[in-house]
Amino acid sequence: MPYQTSKAEQKPIHSGSLEVHLLGTVDYSAFLGLQEHLTFEMSGRNDLNGKLFLCEHPPLITVGREGNSNDVLVDEFECEQTCLPVRWMARGGGAFPHAPGQLAIYLMVPLDRLAIGPSEFRTRLETAICESCIELKVPAKRLDHSPGIWGRGGQLGFFGSSVRSWVTNHGLFLNVCISPKYLAMTSPNSDDQRGTSIQAHRIQPIQMPKLRESLIRTISSQFGYETTDVSTGHPLLKRTPQQETSHV
Repeated sequence: MPYQTSKAEQKPIHSGSLEVHLLGTVDYSAFLGLQEHLTFEMSGRNDLNGKLFLCEHPPLITVGREGNSNDVLVDEFECEQTCLPVRWMARGGGAFPHAPGQLAIYLMVPLDRLAIGPSEFRTRLETAICESCIELKVPAKRLDHSPGIWGRGGQLGFFGSSVRSWVTNHGLFLNVCISPKYLAMTSPNSDDQRGTSIQAHRIQPIQMPKLRESLIRTISSQFGYETTDVSTGHPLLKRTPQQETSHV
């Protein structure tokens, strides 16, 4: 199912292609295993091809290199009672909640072969996501000094990335229609801005397929991919049964 991006909107086009996987709901640990496998595979090649994964995760909290235990606003007993895992990760960013209704955006590209540094990678990815939010009539912006996507009511998206063998890992987590109870479980940024969602800025429900189509187009454009190949699922992953209502 190819999407053709507009040449007028693109960064300079190169010879690489973007492989897109719509995964549904995926266990977080399972995806990390897949990402590690693909990082090894991609780092051993010499092409410009990238991979984009769009999915959701069952409820958990992850804490990156800029986070600490004080950023987790629920105590250990409550996490145990609600079966809410807390994972410490070797990625940028602070403490992020994850749950159905939050779209995980994992873009894996070879930075060295694309001649892109980590800072430019963040700028391009955040810019693409802001463009998609604006297409949905939701004002969004990025800030040079503070990673993520920001709206009128707080932080719409959490950026937490890492680079291994020049291949980007982890990603950006966009709060689409996630329950506010999860956003209240962490302090995700240093600006004392609360987490919010795209749905909180809209009257009409979010059409997730429309959002995903927009993200595929804007991300492809920002990273110079002229065409993308889109598929559902991945042969090395199994979907996780959903325990909460989701729109992916």
